[in-house]
Amino acid sequence: MRHTGSTVIATIVQDIVIESSAEDVWDAVRDVGAVHRRLVPGYVLDVRMDGDTRYLTVPPGDAVVRELIVSVDDGLRRLAYSAVEGFRIPLTHHHASFQVFPEGPGRCRLVWTTDVLPHEMAEQVRPRVVRGAEVMKETLERQRA
Repeated sequence: MRHTGSTVIATIVQDIVIESSAEDVWDAVRDVGAVHRRLVPGYVLDVRMDGDTRYLTVPPGDAVVRELIVSVDDGLRRLAYSAVEGFRIPLTHHHASFQVFPEGPGRCRLVWTTDVLPHEMAEQVRPRVVRGAEVMKETLERQRA
């Protein structure tokens, strides 16, 4: 959590170097209906799409998180989404984005930025984002091999 003047910002940023091309990582990130296979297998069990709404079934299988896909921008290699229902912790707001940056041949950076309210919930969300980022890195690098 950061403070800017009198404003508190609950922003969580994971900046991950991935040993895979930006094109391959972006292809997996932008495939919003396959996050359970291509990004975070085991962390998300299943996905169902209904237009721009994504329903994620999460372990142990009895919880479903509803997310709105806000933007999939191929030019920026950026995906933005908002979780709007199904939280296991008391959030009133969640917005996140992924952006993929090339770092040379066969290597890129994936930046995952998540904003939450209330601010004090950031410390409960942070370990989930950190672990999710680890799973993404492992999965994307394994798929490259």
